[in-house]
Amino acid sequence: MASAALSLVVTKRLLWVGGAAYPLQNVARVYTFTLHPRRKEAVLRFFKRAALAVPVAMAFTVFGAIAGALARSGDAFGGFILFIWLATVGCLIYFFVDMISVLSAPSHFVMAVESNGRSTALVTGDPGHLNQLVQQIAHAIENPETELSVRVEQLTISNPSNYYFGDAVNMYGGSGNVGMSGV
Repeated sequence: MASAALSLVVTKRLLWVGGAAYPLQNVARVYTFTLHPRRKEAVLRFFKRAALAVPVAMAFTVFGAIAGALARSGDAFGGFILFIWLATVGCLIYFFVDMISVLSAPSHFVMAVESNGRSTALVTGDPGHLNQLVQQIAHAIENPETELSVRVEQLTISNPSNYYFGDAVNMYGGSGNVGMSGV
């Protein structure tokens, strides 16, 4: 995660976050929250990957041993088995490093600006400043003559899928809920 200074400017009709412009009438929501890494999912993903990689390597080992016995030349398949286990260990190391990168990722207090479309702008900074900024942007939406210019910190995350975005919703009943409503 790296951060850099970024300008946030409200003009009469636009909200500029760095180089991105959001028409104020299209801003659906402005709010602050703490962006948490998906630590539990990272651990589960590691164990699922390991639970798949090790049995596959064991199956190839058994295949190589049987093929070597049938060919009466175990040496020919010994290199194959060694390659399979080296590849498996390499995969396990990669999966472990991927898990550790999520487990060691910090949480971030952010301000989100959501538009009516699918775009969301995230900025970070001092929590008190961001909470005050939410109020100032809401005021600018209600009062188009308001103008504002502040500096915030840009949030750069290497892999957004490692973080929880949006609201937490508990759903009871039904099946196959995907977060969309039919029209």
